[in-house]
Formats: sequence, structure tokens, C-alpha cells
Amino acid sequence: MLVTGAAGFIGFHTVQMLLAEGHTVVGVDNLNDYYDVGLKYARLAVCGIDKAYVREGEPVSSKTDPNYCFQQLDITHADKLDALFRSEGFERVVHLAAQVGVRYSLENPQAYVHANLVGFANVLECCRQHQLEHLIYASSSSIYGANDKIPFSEDDRVDHPVSLYAATKRSNELMAHTYSHLYGLKTTGLRFFTVYGPWGRPDMAMFLFVDAILQGKPIQVFNHGNLYRDFTYVDDVVNSIRHIVASLPDEGEGLPKYNLYNVGNSKPVRLLDFIESIEKHTGKMAIREYLPMQAGDVEKTWANVDKLKADFGYEVQTSVDAGVKKFIDWYLSYYHPVRY
Repeated sequence: MLVTGAAGFIGFHTVQMLLAEGHTVVGVDNLNDYYDVGLKYARLAVCGIDKAYVREGEPVSSKTDPNYCFQQLDITHADKLDALFRSEGFERVVHLAAQVGVRYSLENPQAYVHANLVGFANVLECCRQHQLEHLIYASSSSIYGANDKIPFSEDDRVDHPVSLYAATKRSNELMAHTYSHLYGLKTTGLRFFTVYGPWGRPDMAMFLFVDAILQGKPIQVFNHGNLYRDFTYVDDVVNSIRHIVASLPDEGEGLPKYNLYNVGNSKPVRLLDFIESIEKHTGKMAIREYLPMQAGDVEKTWANVDKLKADFGYEVQTSVDAGVKKFIDWYLSYYHPVRY
């Protein structure tokens, strides 16, 4: 199996899960500097990949698991990606590499076109040319955009994105549909809803809030706290991937070649309540800077996960309050005593 974005937040957890399930895994990541590269190398180290041996285009075997190999590779390089597919003979791909972040897409739109459109087209074409069994790829709840019908369902119209990031993710879904229709490639898109947890990205609200609160710095609370997010713990997200990977393409489940699923907690939490949970588990009160709604944001996300439950038996295992505590425990163990 190939996992793209293997040094990223969800990719790292996915690699660990697949190895635990007994799969042979190749991970790739371009290790860009959108956020702290040191955190990416630390994730790799947990999987037995020694930073000292990581070189672009050169495979590095895990010291701790013979079934894992990592390679620094940019999926926008079509020839290099094709060479990897040719040499490894993959059966399935879990595609998690992307330029992420809604607000950053306002500042650097080309990064999203390059990684999310060109890169995804390269992955699709490699899957077609090398006749893979199944492509599982990350979409996003942001594709629902200005949709005012809640909870969000997979059959809702999604033609009003409010950020370029969302537009690229919806484009990925349409590109996958085309490849499923024309070439019979089995594709499954997963619309992730506000994923958080240990080893999370430093640009995400959970990380930003905990980091600022523990350092006694103010946090920015957009729309004056009147935002609701369907916070989804990373283990629940990875568990959905596990169920889908375990389903063989030719099993008689009656599932189409092209499919989309919401992956969420299905219990939206008010931003102010989320902050209060952080305060409870850090033992410190936040200094709040209330700000207006930001461009590209939506007021509420809420996943209808009935389809994922029906097809794969998906069940949420981690409450938001329990997940917040787990993140804070990780954060303190990772950064203490360097910061505090």
C-alpha cells in the first residue's frame, strides 16, 4: 500500500494503523515547510524512520518495522511518482497529501493548485496506468461551503465553496468520479470534519489554543465565538480508513466504483465550549481576543454519517472532551520542558 502525506498528521496515524493491521506500506511526503518540519521528522521517527537517512528520492527502511519504507517525494513530479508505482507494484493507495488550510489559501492560491489539483491528477493517472484496486483519498467538510442545510449529507449540493481550498477538494471529487466512470478505477473520497488529536498540525485551532493558553498569550476567537465545529478525533478518522481498506473491491457489498463519505463526530460543538474544555484540562484560563468572521470560514459544520455507518459500521469512539485531554497530554509530553 502507498500512503501519501505519510509525515502529515492524519497520514502518520494512518501508517501506524496499517502497519498494525499487517500491511506492507510505502509512505511518501515532500516534507515542505508549511509548518514545523521538525514535527514531521518526529512523526517519522515514531515509525522508525531516521532523519539522517532521508534524502529526496531515496527509500529509507524503518528501523522498527520491516514492513515500512519511506521516501521523500513530491507528488507533483509525475515522472518520479510513476517510477515509484512501477517499482513497488501497489495494490491500493491512501492519498492524504495536500496543501491544507483554509486561511492560507487566501494568501497563496498557487500552492493549492499545484499540490491539490496537479498532484491529485498525477495520483489518479498512476492509479489508472498501473491498474490499482482502490484509491482512498481525503476530501474535506469545507466543500459544503455556504450550504445552510444541516447536518451536511453526501447528497447535498456542494457548488458554493467559500475558499479555494474547498474548491480544490471538490475538484478532486469530480476528477475521481471521472476516472471511476471512464476507467473503472474504484475511488472512495472521505470528507473529513475538523480532525484533531495528538501530533496535530500547529496551524489548527486546537494546537493554537493550547499553545497560547499554556504560554499566557491571547487566543483569537473568530465570529466572537459563535462558530460550531464537528470536531472529530483522529483515531475515529483512522478507524474509518481501516474499515474501508479492509473491504475488497470485488466483495458483494453492492457499493459503486465511486463513493463519498462524511467522516465526523456528528455532534457539533460551540467554539466557546471547546475553549472551556481546553481551559479545564490545562488548568489555565484563556485570554480571549474576540474577532469578526474571517473570509473563507463557515459558521457551522455538522456531519451526517449515516452512510458510513450503514456501509462500514462506523461508530464514534472518542468524545470531544476526552479527545481534548488526550491532545493536551501529548502536547505537554512533546514540548515539555522545552517551552515550559
